[in-house]
Amino acid sequence: MRFAADRMLGKLAKWLRFLGYDTTYCNDLSDDEFLAQVDEERILLTRNTRLKRHVAQGKLVFIKDNDPKIQLQELVCGLGLRPEPDRFFTRCAICNEVLEPTEGADVYGRVPDYIWTAHDRFFRCRGCGKLYWEGSHLERNRKEIKRLLGKKEGA
Repeated sequence: MRFAADRMLGKLAKWLRFLGYDTTYCNDLSDDEFLAQVDEERILLTRNTRLKRHVAQGKLVFIKDNDPKIQLQELVCGLGLRPEPDRFFTRCAICNEVLEPTEGADVYGRVPDYIWTAHDRFFRCRGCGKLYWEGSHLERNRKEIKRLLGKKEGA
């Protein structure tokens, strides 16, 4: 499933990317440019009540809550999504591109020395070049995802 989040849902877009969903987000699109993304087979996500009447039913989800984590729960439950753990953290949180494994030698000098010496696995965004590694933030986000999706630890 592919999504397009409007300018009010940047944090939700980031969480969807954490889950591995292809989710576009740009905070400077006009309403028409945003609505045109439905032609890319994307489900539009919005908090803008005016946009609801411009899109066919099933192509737009109106997000009610202000809290991004509750928004994620609302969307997962409302659409019956079944996020796949194998896809978690496979997309760039910034630009949505797929991450690819990269050699430690390729990131030398581009990450802090303590990160380079402490980690064996690195990933690079094919779009913006941002580098990722499996630090403590990843484990915190995994726990938060489990909590948000209603899964017990170890599940």
